[in-house]
Amino acid sequence: MATTKIKKGDNVKVIAGKDKGKEGKVLEVRNGKVIVEGVNMISKHTKPNQANPKGGIVRQEAPIDASNVMYVHKGKVTRVGFKFVEGKNGLKKVRIAKSTGEVID
Repeated sequence: MATTKIKKGDNVKVIAGKDKGKEGKVLEVRNGKVIVEGVNMISKHTKPNQANPKGGIVRQEAPIDASNVMYVHKGKVTRVGFKFVEGKNGLKKVRIAKSTGEVID
């Protein structure tokens, strides 16, 4: 499994595109793209089904490239880096905020 700089549950800020400046929580990460809560909203036409008996037009988030978002650490955007720290079972790779050097997770 490749380690990614942005993970599900992170707070991020959009730095490029039509939603530049918006902040939100990452709902999903896949194939270098992220889905951010309330960002890059699209209208999707859906057929009636069990979950939505009437069908119609549904507003939902669309994926945006991970390179267009930055991690928010303590209210400020920062780049994310990696560092090896000593753990119980030897060295462990952790994410760090480049601006402060603090461990994120």
